[in-house]
Amino acid sequence: MLLLNKDQVTNWLNKLMQTCQVFAPVKEGDYFCFKQISSCDQVILNYNNTRVPPKEVLFPRSEKLFCYRCENDGVQLTEQIDESKKIIIGLRPCDAKSLLLLDNVFSSDKYQDPYYLTRRNNTVLVGLGCNQPAGTCFCTSLGGSPFSTEGLDLLLVDIGDQYVVEVLTERGRALLSGMELPAADQEAQEAARMVKEGASLSSQVNLEGLKSRLDVNFYDPIWDLIHEKCLGCAACTYTCPTCHCFDIVDEAAGNEGCRIRNWDACMFPLFTLHGSGHNPRPTGKERFRQRVMHKFKYFVDNFNAIACVGCGRCIINCPVNLDIREVLAEIQGSEVRSDNQ
Repeated sequence: MLLLNKDQVTNWLNKLMQTCQVFAPVKEGDYFCFKQISSCDQVILNYNNTRVPPKEVLFPRSEKLFCYRCENDGVQLTEQIDESKKIIIGLRPCDAKSLLLLDNVFSSDKYQDPYYLTRRNNTVLVGLGCNQPAGTCFCTSLGGSPFSTEGLDLLLVDIGDQYVVEVLTERGRALLSGMELPAADQEAQEAARMVKEGASLSSQVNLEGLKSRLDVNFYDPIWDLIHEKCLGCAACTYTCPTCHCFDIVDEAAGNEGCRIRNWDACMFPLFTLHGSGHNPRPTGKERFRQRVMHKFKYFVDNFNAIACVGCGRCIINCPVNLDIREVLAEIQGSEVRSDNQ
């Protein structure tokens, strides 16, 4: 463990910005988000959580996959793969874990996504522990913690005027090159330990038996009830660190254009609309069921992991106060019907 004074952070970030794109939490209006910074004055590390997760650094809301131009001798393609070096400073452990879950989607035996993977391989993650988790956080129910090091290269633990820095990978160690930081003394280590012990979560979710329940309750009457409050606005999916639905469109003019990937959401009726006009998820009931099933059943079937990190963004940002914790509790308590009779 090393010790970083807070008055050293500005010089550190200035040094990093000389060689890499640095993304950090900044304030926009009344909420926080991760943006590429051009000045250290933009960075705010005293925050609970950003509205939109830092996954958009690696999986942008809208990105060009390639551009094309039709010539007399054929079609000329130009790939738009972003190979720039990036550093994300100050992401929470839950967001770091979410990227490990996304790795399953964009890197598998069946598919390797070069756009995501190039950014992923060129990005170093500097985490910031949660001294005071929000009341909507439930990361410990998903195997995480406010100070988890999973998926990080460095972890910063705020102990007042200093950060205790936990070096987790060689890439993380390289970020500190030339800083000549002292080792954390016993007093600093004890302060970090006390901070970690004091970061308790008031919210817990019982997931025991949930997967086995979802395996057989596709036709359970509970779905007729719990979806009714949902507006289908997709605020939950657009602020979720593990949602990854997208659409692909061509934007063309004349003999040239670009193929673009945009975030999409299973909560939208057009997401599954067939060209024939048929929609296998015609109402909010089917779409809400899909969201829950995908996170807590289908993702587990495919990757042996729940596609939720307990960040609480879907709870905070839902305009009708639809709480996923309450939804899961209702499913746990419902009677199982394994057929559509």
